[in-house]
Amino acid sequence: MRTRDPAAAPRTGRYVVNGQPFDAPALARGLHIVATPIGNLRDITLRALDVLAAADLIACEDTRITRRLLDHYSITTPLTPYHEHNAAAARPKLLARLAEGAAIALVSDAGTPLISDPGFKLVRAARDAGQPVTALPGPSATLVALAVCGLPTDRFFFEGFLPAKSAQRRARIAEIKLIPATLVLFETGPRIAACLADLADELGPRAAAVCRELTKLHEEVRRGDLAELATHYAGDAEIRGEMVIVIAPAELSAEAVDLDALLRQALGRLSVKEAVAEIASVTGRPRREVYQRALALTDDDEAPHDA
Repeated sequence: MRTRDPAAAPRTGRYVVNGQPFDAPALARGLHIVATPIGNLRDITLRALDVLAAADLIACEDTRITRRLLDHYSITTPLTPYHEHNAAAARPKLLARLAEGAAIALVSDAGTPLISDPGFKLVRAARDAGQPVTALPGPSATLVALAVCGLPTDRFFFEGFLPAKSAQRRARIAEIKLIPATLVLFETGPRIAACLADLADELGPRAAAVCRELTKLHEEVRRGDLAELATHYAGDAEIRGEMVIVIAPAELSAEAVDLDALLRQALGRLSVKEAVAEIASVTGRPRREVYQRALALTDDDEAPHDA
């Protein structure tokens, strides 16, 4: 493993693109969060290659997956695993390397780190220790799916993976069903049919899309309502890998909407002012009416209750 004298000059590295070698510029010490391709290896940015080549160490979820990316660009930087199963033990070692003046790159198997992985704990610990943290933007399955699915993108809610068991999954779906935004979920191939069936039962015939193999040769974006998608994927146990499910917001009318339910949910996420603006916009109700109802709900929640 490379070590670095904190007083030494930042190290450089080299990578190869289409047979042409490039020298990576010197890399400052600290934690560098690097987005990597979600499928097509050519989606890597030049800045990401600079950092991966010049880093002292790359922390990654699966060294085999990241090694394939590095081999493609002839990068020889050492790898160390950092994932949900070893994070508690690995994190102090990474922080110690940072304290020694190392430059460490953090990557996930695919896409932008910290999205559905334990990276945020390392970032938080590094910042608490006064270490520099830099993020390099790049590929994200969430944003690619939103861009290609043809559903509203002005406001979205990223849920990530729903619970694996149906009862817990349905309970969580019931909690997010009234969020006035496009929903973005991750799911695995073997669980996609059961997940879509639960979504269809809980959310009704909402427009949705299932995005798989994004940026790859056999990219597929299948659109329909949730019931149609559930039927399509039912019984197909051969589907592997991870997919993105994008679901349109509920169509809420002023007559049918449960204003209190929407407000309670919004107040759990936002200030009173922000919640009122959001719900008034979604429902078309007068802002004054929504504001008065929000005040009533907050007063009820703060009032003492008899045991």
